[in-house]
Amino acid sequence: MSVKQTSRTLIERYKQQYPLLWNIVLIVVIILAMAVAAHLVMQVGTRHGARRRVPDFTGLRLDEAQRVAHENRLRLCVNDSLFVPAYEGGVVLDQLPEGGVEVKPGRTIYLTINSFREKRVPVPYVAGRSLRQAKNMLEIAGLEIAELIYRPDIATNYVLEEFCERKRVSEDSKIEAGIGSGVTLYVGAEPGNDATVVPMLVGFSLKQAKSRLWELGLNVGRLGFDEGINLLNQRDACVYIQSPAAERTVTLGTRVELRLTLDRKKVEEQIELAEKAAKALAAERLRAEQERADSVAAALQEAADATTEPATDGFRYDNEGFFD
Repeated sequence: MSVKQTSRTLIERYKQQYPLLWNIVLIVVIILAMAVAAHLVMQVGTRHGARRRVPDFTGLRLDEAQRVAHENRLRLCVNDSLFVPAYEGGVVLDQLPEGGVEVKPGRTIYLTINSFREKRVPVPYVAGRSLRQAKNMLEIAGLEIAELIYRPDIATNYVLEEFCERKRVSEDSKIEAGIGSGVTLYVGAEPGNDATVVPMLVGFSLKQAKSRLWELGLNVGRLGFDEGINLLNQRDACVYIQSPAAERTVTLGTRVELRLTLDRKKVEEQIELAEKAAKALAAERLRAEQERADSVAAALQEAADATTEPATDGFRYDNEGFFD
């Protein structure tokens, strides 16, 4: 009897003697075979082991970037655009993932390109509204505040006039401006009611810091940027120094200088220091306000006491009760 026939006979005998165990072994073998087959299919489907190094597309025109992407079996998708006058229209400004990163073939690379022309938007008429309403309307329109100029008026923080690119904006005017442009607002301030408190800005992005300053009637002063910050990554930078410091009392329209960085560790360290300083200044300000309030109350009480002294009918009496 051959080896093959002997093996077959043993298997048949095993199946007859241990049918349950045989079925369990058979099921295990089938599951293992299916798992191996699925793994091989996934390896082929995901092109396991096939990698491509993403080229650096920044600075290339879009058509050239498409050609390079095709050669590297990658796909491109333009998901944002900016207008930077220093670059030609259609030039790639930024990409995600960045150049040099290894990805699988067929991966989509998202690009930010330079617009061919500046996008212009209608300038909303905001005169006659509160400063907060005006700020919100301008931000929704894609604009910002260039400067707040205060004038004496009975209503504090209400917009009196509005100018864009040196043109007065009226209710009937149809002025357009480049997106991101600044609008100058003339705002009222009641004499004696022209003070505000500088907010805490450390840890804020530039956009958030600007919005908060305008909301409180303050102007954005000189901006400083740490090395490595440019027009493309500026949105990721955060304030880590401000002057005047948070909780200082200043007049409306004061300019607040800001310094920004991309270093998160530096920002976190400065947040802790700025919060401590702000608490101390806030306590000092509240104490000074309480002292002023007490002084005013004392003066009012003294005046009230003076008006309630008994009348002397115009005569002056000496210690013995005689009059002059």
